[in-house]
Amino acid sequence: MQIFDSVRKKKVPFEPIREGEATLYVCGPTVYDDAHLGHARSALSFDLLARTLRALGYRVTYARNFTDIDDKIIKKINETGKSLREITDYYIARYLEEMEALGVRRPDIEPKATETLDAIEAMISRLLESGCAYRTESGDIYFDTTKDPRYGSISHRVQSEEETQSRLCELKSGQKRYPKDFALWKACAGEEDVCFDAPLGSGRPGWHIECSAMIEKHFRGNGRYTIDIHGGGADLLFPHHENEAAQTRCATGHEIAKYWMHNGFVQIAGEKMSKSLGNSFFLKDALALYPGELLRFYLIGVHYRNDFNFSQEDLAAAKKRLDRLYRLKQRLLPGKAGEADAAFRDALLAAMADDLNSSRALAAVDEMITVANEALDEGRADKAMRRATLGNLALVDELLGIGGSDPYAWFQHGIAPEEKTRIEALIAERNAAKKTKDFARADAIRDELKAMGVALMDTPEGTKWEKL
Repeated sequence: MQIFDSVRKKKVPFEPIREGEATLYVCGPTVYDDAHLGHARSALSFDLLARTLRALGYRVTYARNFTDIDDKIIKKINETGKSLREITDYYIARYLEEMEALGVRRPDIEPKATETLDAIEAMISRLLESGCAYRTESGDIYFDTTKDPRYGSISHRVQSEEETQSRLCELKSGQKRYPKDFALWKACAGEEDVCFDAPLGSGRPGWHIECSAMIEKHFRGNGRYTIDIHGGGADLLFPHHENEAAQTRCATGHEIAKYWMHNGFVQIAGEKMSKSLGNSFFLKDALALYPGELLRFYLIGVHYRNDFNFSQEDLAAAKKRLDRLYRLKQRLLPGKAGEADAAFRDALLAAMADDLNSSRALAAVDEMITVANEALDEGRADKAMRRATLGNLALVDELLGIGGSDPYAWFQHGIAPEEKTRIEALIAERNAAKKTKDFARADAIRDELKAMGVALMDTPEGTKWEKL
């Protein structure tokens, strides 16, 4: 396995800190609003990573957190009058439903900030004791970035002369000392704040500390690193991941992760997706229009490190490409899947082991579909080849998360429930007419369905249908 390490800025061999194991932590959503395509891109990227590592034989432990206490959540509480739990439980449930629709498997560990307070407080206490953190007159606790000589080594952000000069300023009452210092604990700011009673004082954790504490709580490490891979969106490299790495180094004496991986941004009409720009494409809106599997297929068609430009035209092209897979599956059923073809398996795994080269993997899938269709067209597809091809499709589903649906159901997507009910009632009536040898009525129903844009396929398993 080769992965692109964001710190070294090059592809490097994946050599786990414990032989045969792979540990992965990814920064999840702050649950104050619906998930958008950027959340989907990150979740899909690291779902592919976990699937690939498992396919290569590693014992994978994958964690993705929920930030369930944050300034944005508190603002939502004050705007809606709802409780913290009402808001966060609602958006966590929505997020998980939408990830399931995309075929994203749930991680092994899903920690929440509010359920990690003991570990957070313990890490902050160690930083205070070592002098790497300080308390302001307002009661806030900050990490002192000057105490970490390696601060900046993750993002390679160099301090400007202006920033260096600002470090000479004296501590102002109630404020942090230096511009890059960041909050570990925020003291309770009044009745509208959400606070937790703690030995550190009434307050709540800052954003950066939760991930470090969660990783130390759930992973044992090897004394040099706590986990193998830390992942997230490219926007998290600085300051979030830089701050995580610094506070973990100072609190524990070791590095938080051996490798860092970051997925690219999502753009809409060539602009970076952003709520401030008004082009934040909520996932719920996309799923209302398109099958989750199509969105998955479309999103993984671009390498995870590249920025993704969402367009209706490209999505339509992706639909036609995925339809080819389901047409092949339709031709092979009914049938029993055998072992995947060894050459195809090797090609697919080689592509994904090359820093998750999903576009190359999908090209291998396209080639496999073309070869299989040619063999079927020419009558060369014997039973063994048909079983192997179904095995190939099962491997594609396991590794890439596509092609696992029923092919007939795939071509029925987007049909209103009441129209489905009418179509299936007409099919049942046609089947009954055929049983009584009322072929005139059966043919009339077929013509009626054809006029509705419905094609019928009489198979050994019964009558199948799809909307043309």
